[in-house]
Amino acid sequence: MTNSIRYFVGNWKMFGVPSSYRIIEKIHHYLNKDKKNNKKYKIVIAPPFTLLQEFSKKFKNKKISISAQNCHHKDNFGAQTGHVSPLMIKSLGVKYIILGHSENRMSGENDEVIKLKVELALKNNFKVIFCIGENKTEKRKNKTIYVLKKQLHNVLKKKLNSKNLIIAYEPVWSIGTGKLPTRAELINTTRQIKSNLDKIFKNNIPPVLYGGSVDSNNISFFKDIKAIDGFLIGGASKSSKNFIDIIKNFYK
Repeated sequence: MTNSIRYFVGNWKMFGVPSSYRIIEKIHHYLNKDKKNNKKYKIVIAPPFTLLQEFSKKFKNKKISISAQNCHHKDNFGAQTGHVSPLMIKSLGVKYIILGHSENRMSGENDEVIKLKVELALKNNFKVIFCIGENKTEKRKNKTIYVLKKQLHNVLKKKLNSKNLIIAYEPVWSIGTGKLPTRAELINTTRQIKSNLDKIFKNNIPPVLYGGSVDSNNISFFKDIKAIDGFLIGGASKSSKNFIDIIKNFYK
């Protein structure tokens, strides 16, 4: 199953100051000009916590959505110094949230913690971008499909609202390296992910994005892989030109 709308999600990670809203303004300007294709895709940008309130206000009535990069695994208010709950983020008008990113997994997040985060985020009516992916060792041992299946089934349950879920497949060994899976690997892996999603949610399969070293030079490589419903973009999303060029080159 392929979704009709492509997603281009920019994850800024630890980047950005208040004046960085100009990057998103330029992307939004391009989106408005792109009359031929702009009904075919959705743009989501995830700045750090420090910019969420200002940016969500600036782009409240725009075609670009603002996303958080993470949240705490307990809701409401509490004594967790330095943490931010889903409720607190939602109060800012933010609509999307990235959860389960490999960098957070490497910092200690396990499937049980991520499961709590996903459930709480969906309870707060976020659109959740749930990240999965295998590392270099797991890939070398041919455990990619096993690892992804485990990550999906440990976190996602039938009772969840799949209409507010987006899956982002990010092979950890690819992030920031410039290395990509082969076309055959990507097709097979994406199909396996959707097959597992079908087992959980039946016919309500969430979109599946690809992330990992996506840039304007290699985006054309993904064009004919119909099972991929969009992209989670890291470094290239911090430049309006690079991000716009990814969209331009995809629709050439």
